[in-house]
Amino acid sequence: MTPVPSPPRPWAARFAPRRWLGPVVLLGPAGVWLLLLLVLPTLLIFEISLVPGLRLGQPSDGYGLGNYLQILQPVYLRVIGRSLAFAVGSTVLCLLLGFPVAYWLALMSPRRWRNLLLVGFILPLWTSSLLRAYAWAAILRPSGVLNTILTGLGLPAQNWLNTPTAVFIGLTYSFLPYMVLILYASLEKLDTRLLEAAADLGATPSQGFWKITVPQILPGIAAGCLLVFISTLGDFVVPTLLGGASSMNISRLIYNQFLGPTRAWGFGSALSMVLILAVSFAIALLLRYGDKRSVSET
Repeated sequence: MTPVPSPPRPWAARFAPRRWLGPVVLLGPAGVWLLLLLVLPTLLIFEISLVPGLRLGQPSDGYGLGNYLQILQPVYLRVIGRSLAFAVGSTVLCLLLGFPVAYWLALMSPRRWRNLLLVGFILPLWTSSLLRAYAWAAILRPSGVLNTILTGLGLPAQNWLNTPTAVFIGLTYSFLPYMVLILYASLEKLDTRLLEAAADLGATPSQGFWKITVPQILPGIAAGCLLVFISTLGDFVVPTLLGGASSMNISRLIYNQFLGPTRAWGFGSALSMVLILAVSFAIALLLRYGDKRSVSET
């Protein structure tokens, strides 16, 4: 029996080995960009961090872990602990303040005004973070708006500026819109039919909230908290302008090592690697437990 010849392969199939050219052409520029501006600088910082006592303009003494061991000194551990306290406290405040706003916007606000209200809430993000920090400095200074209102009401003026309280206020104000956007994206996808069914079965509004609403939006809560934590942990502008010398955090400490009078680049690089590892760990948690759809929509 004569075998039937197979039909000719399509033109695209003939050049199947060249199909990898498309992804390379499309992703190549971004890959080169990341390699030159992210991967290589990070590796350079890691190498510098392994040179104990390296200072600008001085010869190095080989490699070692001296810079990392220096971080374990109590004075630097207090700075790291203060940075974590600022990040955790600001994240909690953003969640407590942002959840009611996001809940109202997603489920209770008039639908025809919803987008306009959302834009109005995130409008401060259209201005520079530096300008917003200077605005809060003008509000919290001894002769600022807040103390003027307090003295007008017969209350004693307070020293707000250059205190940890000012840092918490500035960080919460700066990153609250991000929390609201992520929670809004999660609440907007909430299946309200489950709440109606729970109410028909005799559940109270409180029971419906904790047993139906919270479990459904828990990935969004995790995503919002982790995103705000990552942003506040490495923030430099707000603690510098509002916190003063008593609110030293890890970002300001790194800045002082590189551009301060000591120019201790080795120790500054070690601090940078610690911050990079902490942020990378938080990002890994965000990708593992966060609501990726809410983050992408934000």
